[in-house]
Amino acid sequence: MGDVAMTVAAVGALRKNYPDLRITILTRAAFRVFFRDIERIEFLPLDLAGRHKGFTGLLRLAADARQAGVDTVADLHDVLRSKVVRVALRLAGCRTGKIDKGRRQKRKLVKAGYKNSRQLTETVERYRKVFTDMGFDIPPVKPFGRISRPVPEAIAEITGPKRGIWIGLAPFAGHEGKAYPIESAEKLALILARNCSNVFLFGGGDRERAVTERIAEGHDNIISVIGKTKLDGELDLISNLDAIVTMDSSALHMASIVGTRAVSLWGATHPFAGFYGLGQNPKDAIGTEMDCRPCSIYGNKPCKYGSYPCMLGIKPETVAAKVLNISEDKLL
Repeated sequence: MGDVAMTVAAVGALRKNYPDLRITILTRAAFRVFFRDIERIEFLPLDLAGRHKGFTGLLRLAADARQAGVDTVADLHDVLRSKVVRVALRLAGCRTGKIDKGRRQKRKLVKAGYKNSRQLTETVERYRKVFTDMGFDIPPVKPFGRISRPVPEAIAEITGPKRGIWIGLAPFAGHEGKAYPIESAEKLALILARNCSNVFLFGGGDRERAVTERIAEGHDNIISVIGKTKLDGELDLISNLDAIVTMDSSALHMASIVGTRAVSLWGATHPFAGFYGLGQNPKDAIGTEMDCRPCSIYGNKPCKYGSYPCMLGIKPETVAAKVLNISEDKLL
């Protein structure tokens, strides 16, 4: 989901510079909400559980794209599935291009360690280069401006209209090396709740919902968002926040889409790999200085110490003070 959210700025730049170009986005139906502020975007919904399941389904997807009138393909993902579709469409006569993910440079980044690491090309710039390499003249992508939308009705019924400081917390991630330990996340939520009007907990799925509802229990100004609104509602809510605490995850890029400040926590991964939020302040990225960081690009490798001390070392008090722009001794 985060990868899709990161493509929005580049697609928006393409639309701005080519207003008459017909643009079709191939993605999961739920993710089309990310592109809702870009005019005249068409969608080809991806159905990996049904029509587009398996190798035959991917060939069917390529046929669906041809039937929709696609004649040029920009593969912004370059994984096995997208490669199959891209090759099938190229054989059908489409012009194709693909992202250079810089895999070799990223392997070197992991090998170099914390002290010798350096900033790699931002992923959003890699997306733009796919289009420029295909002949589309697009200037460097600019960050999103602040977008404010109405508070989702389901949330407004709980909180009423926005008053005071609203902070979001999205402590989960697809891999353990990128997730904030639950004990630390709970302590952070409680500290924030004492120092601002409302704290909103984001995540997905039954397990994460159970965790966030337990944290919120007995605290009127801590609200679990999971199950109360859909993805579009979450994006609307994030647009009303003063800041959100995220991991190296989709929430970081959702905040960027609506121009909301994100204080991001980095454990096994590192912003230097190019996945930092577009327009976010580098000073709002918090990590523990350890020679073994980053140990992977995606946070999916086992920790050599077994417990990801890189994440455990990020104090909730430090995060709260950063979010609220105060010193730790001023926290309630």
